[in-house]
Formats: sequence, C-alpha cells, structure tokens
Amino acid sequence: MTETRTMVRTEVSINGRSFFLAQGSEAEDLRGRIEAAVNSPGTFVTFTVVGNREVSVLITHSSQVVFTVETVQFDERDTGDSEFPFGGLYDY
Repeated sequence: MTETRTMVRTEVSINGRSFFLAQGSEAEDLRGRIEAAVNSPGTFVTFTVVGNREVSVLITHSSQVVFTVETVQFDERDTGDSEFPFGGLYDY
C-alpha cells in the first residue's frame, strides 16, 4: 500500500480574496512585509502563489489579511519557481 504524501499549504485572504502560497514561500516573511506595508500610505506586496505565478496586492492600513494553514495532498508541480508556471487558461 502506497502512503499518501502531504504538504503544508498556506492560504492568505486579503480583503476577502484568497491566495494559496506556493511551496517554498516564507509565510513569516510575507507577514512581516504586510505588517510593514500597513504603516505606509499604501505599498504593493508581491508573493508567489500555487501555479508558480506572482501576485502583487496593494496593502493599506485598512486592508484585512488572514493567514490559514492546512495539510493537503502533495503536488510535485508546486515548486514556487515562477519560471515554470502551471494551471490557468493556457494549460489544456
């Protein structure tokens, strides 16, 4: 019997829009960059999401951010390398 491989996935919800961080992304670093951005008039924070794609969000003092962590089935494509994206409109 083959054991199911798992990995930890972090979900970041910003103003009600959810993003799943790519493997290798440092959630603590992202939290720190978001906290720093809150103290500015508004700063874009960039991070890599599942699908190895980059996302930039404008963070202000009124942004609502929630981090959630869960264990999910392992996905070998989820490397965090934006040079090799997967999923989306063109991957049929």
